[in-house]
Amino acid sequence: MSETTPIRVVMAKPQPDGGGTPPVPIVEAFRKAGFDTVIAGPVQNAEGIVDTALRERADAICVSSLLGEHTELFTGVMELLRERGGEHITVIGGGIIPTADIPGLKERGVAEIFSAGTPAWAVVTWIKEHVRQPTGA
Repeated sequence: MSETTPIRVVMAKPQPDGGGTPPVPIVEAFRKAGFDTVIAGPVQNAEGIVDTALRERADAICVSSLLGEHTELFTGVMELLRERGGEHITVIGGGIIPTADIPGLKERGVAEIFSAGTPAWAVVTWIKEHVRQPTGA
């Protein structure tokens, strides 16, 4: 019988200085759901997030964006994933993102955007339903 490995999620919350700590409730919810949850390193710009995701062999990237620079950030993440062979990594986001910006982000390849106030369990459920669980080889 083949066991599946946990979904591996890289969490990022970019700040003006390049770093940031993701929201504790979502990180705890991911861990309670059995996801391997990796906090992005000290450089949380598009390149740093993608570097972490590829190094950690992530299945998903979850970005909490409060900066107002979400379009540039997500565009950079999606472009770098395509350039570096990471198209298989599902990218989701949340935070303070205007509803009007969501269609453009999805056109760029972001799989889902969760508005501020979305309960952590709803994000966990979405990931379980939409992110591929790799099987142990």
